Amino acid sequence: MSAREIQDDTAIARELFVQQAAHANADVSTSPLRGATICSTKSRRDYTLESTADEFCEAADRSLRPVSRVDAPNLMRVLRQLEVIAKRQAPRIAFKAKGSILLLDLADILAVQAEGNYVSLLPRTNSYLVHESLSSMAEKLKPYGFIRIHRSVVVNISAVEEIQPLPTGEYRLRVKGGKEYLVTRTYKHNLRDLAQLWVGSERLCG
Repeated sequence: MSAREIQDDTAIARELFVQQAAHANADVSTSPLRGATICSTKSRRDYTLESTADEFCEAADRSLRPVSRVDAPNLMRVLRQLEVIAKRQAPRIAFKAKGSILLLDLADILAVQAEGNYVSLLPRTNSYLVHESLSSMAEKLKPYGFIRIHRSVVVNISAVEEIQPLPTGEYRLRVKGGKEYLVTRTYKHNLRDLAQLWVGSERLCG
């Protein structure tokens, strides 16, 4: 490494320190910077510069890994891995059923329906009866993308595939799997939360 290159990297390092200090609203003095470590990349080599009382000294010299081209198959594999990670971190619901505590991903629940003093959690398969009021469940599930459409039904927004206006001013709502529910006029305003963008249907849920 030539003396000129060392001087260039030193100047770059000093400039970075000044920019970071200014960004943080810190006072930058004219005295030498102490105790800081800066990494500067030049060409295909990585030089770590460490400041001392009056100068920056070269501490290490190591080769960088070659940059690999990201092709379509690699990108798809990464996306699939991210989907798996996201699913693992998805919000879940824990509830007591038949003497055991079960856990379900909220995304798997299509709807919640009132059954007297209980509510029925309705995934695509099976159903689970939980001792809870629908009003209580509606409030607990609201932050996770569930809306109330009927005095006895709460649905998962992400599970809704179609809504159809009826002559009565009500709506018919269909979720994944084909199950249909009635949206009463009392709760039809909640249908606005089904999508972030409405095109050509501004009055649909007005």
